[in-house]
Amino acid sequence: MAKKNKRASQPVSFASAPAAREEFNPDYSMVKKDLKRIGSLAGFFIVVLVALSFFLK
Repeated sequence: MAKKNKRASQPVSFASAPAAREEFNPDYSMVKKDLKRIGSLAGFFIVVLVALSFFLK
């Protein structure tokens, strides 16, 4: 016979949750800036590698 899980049958209490919730509003402007920089550098290096492949053949 399977044993019953006593934890699942107990009610969950949310008494520790704050009454007034603060709105989470992160600022991703720096992340977007970094991602654009990474993308442009990656594109530049790919172009350089393609150009070098023509000269080195």
